[in-house]
Amino acid sequence: MNADQDYTIELGLDDADDPETLRKKLAQQLEVKVASLPALEVRKRSIDARRGRVKFHLMVGAKSAEEPIGGAPVREVSGEPVVIIGGGPAGLFCAYELARAGVASVIVDRGKPVQARRRDLKGLTQHGRVDPDSNYCFGEGGAGTYSDGKLYTRSHKRGDVRDVIEILALHGAPEDILVDARPHIGSNKLPKVITAMRERLESVGSSVRFGARVTELIVREGRAIGVRLADGGEVIGKAVVAATGHSARDVHDLLIRAGVKLEAKPFAMGVRIEHPQPLIDRIQYGRVAGHPKLPAAPYRLAFTPADGRGAFSFCMCPGGWIVPAATEPDGLVVNGMSLSRRDSPYANSGLVVAVELADIAKLGLPLPLGGVELQRRLEQAAMKAGGGELRAPATRATDFVQGKASSTVPGTSYQPGLLATDVGEVLDSIGVPLAARLREALRVFDTQMRGYLTEEAVLVGVESRTSSPVRVPRDAASLMSPDLVGLYPCGEGAGYAGGIVSAALDGIRVARAITART
Repeated sequence: MNADQDYTIELGLDDADDPETLRKKLAQQLEVKVASLPALEVRKRSIDARRGRVKFHLMVGAKSAEEPIGGAPVREVSGEPVVIIGGGPAGLFCAYELARAGVASVIVDRGKPVQARRRDLKGLTQHGRVDPDSNYCFGEGGAGTYSDGKLYTRSHKRGDVRDVIEILALHGAPEDILVDARPHIGSNKLPKVITAMRERLESVGSSVRFGARVTELIVREGRAIGVRLADGGEVIGKAVVAATGHSARDVHDLLIRAGVKLEAKPFAMGVRIEHPQPLIDRIQYGRVAGHPKLPAAPYRLAFTPADGRGAFSFCMCPGGWIVPAATEPDGLVVNGMSLSRRDSPYANSGLVVAVELADIAKLGLPLPLGGVELQRRLEQAAMKAGGGELRAPATRATDFVQGKASSTVPGTSYQPGLLATDVGEVLDSIGVPLAARLREALRVFDTQMRGYLTEEAVLVGVESRTSSPVRVPRDAASLMSPDLVGLYPCGEGAGYAGGIVSAALDGIRVARAITART
């Protein structure tokens, strides 16, 4: 056995996954004696449900010497701080990487710490009340804190994904994330991880200020040096990182006032679709659905017609919940989340259609913020169709493809409740062919996953915040704004990320760019 090589082992559902079984399986593959093998470790684990036979794939190798996880540690910081707007993954990992270099930072976040934020989430789910500064999008850890903690990313070329995963594990995330092919933490565990990271930063001299909504960039001699807050206070430093999420719409305005040019970019909008989780399990796992070793089944779907304007699933939450993610009191937005065990009886996913710049131009909406206005119009239409108090308009999938309203809808995980209506009318109200594309896609998806299009499935409106419709330009090498020295656009809100890991990677990249200049 080569000590530096990885070996793939297949296990059936009824195979034991203990160390001795792994050793016997590998010995059989290599045609050697079990006693000749060194101690083994599992380096990656995945499920293969293709071709109707479900099995586990484990990548194993010789166990290496125990090394601490988490990479380079943070150390005592000093000097003039970097001011970071936003305490989501981009801002938090930016501060963490700066602290590794001994560079001080101050994170300013409009929202609240995790525990206080929970009370405001209850206001959303139980009373239909939106706090514009503390909700599923704003507060400690950003939108990712309460949206499952999915860590799967395609952004491997942007940085060291393993570094991000190890930092999360170091701060209390389950160690399974180090080996699972599609790791997730769960919305019940991620808040503690985020808090532990913040406390570690504070222990070395970095700081986080909550309830600190930024209203203006402070620019002196053509350089961004700090921010002015809603309470009149100022936070001054040597650079400013704009690491707000995709929903901080007021930040676009303050950047424009500071002379920063923005660019419109394509994004996507649509609905959440919810199924009974056992139905998805049967489609994905077949006869072995319900086996105690199998997790709630996920899926990923995409449909691209000849003209390129297709639809796709987004942020799929097996065993999850649909939650109200509105940030403005007159609009309705839904998102998905799961707890660590993914044991809700429902599966939900975004089902969205690409919105192109040509769509915005056709409607006569001015750029660069035309996409933001289009989002807002759809969210307001959804609020009106739901009747208020964050009740969501909903239509059975079978009725939706026939272009008609539903008179009843199935049970749901969405706590503010559903109103049976015609979601297609809501989607059509903004002048972009979202409904027609989704109808076409649903029919195709039912051929990819037989039984997906069923009256047990319900479309819940609307999923409008898939990504930022705006990009804040930055230099490819320095990562600094070409319009304002000292300003570093970062993460999802700036148009450079699309999830927890990619946002964290971008935060790390920006931190390294800053330390390279100082």
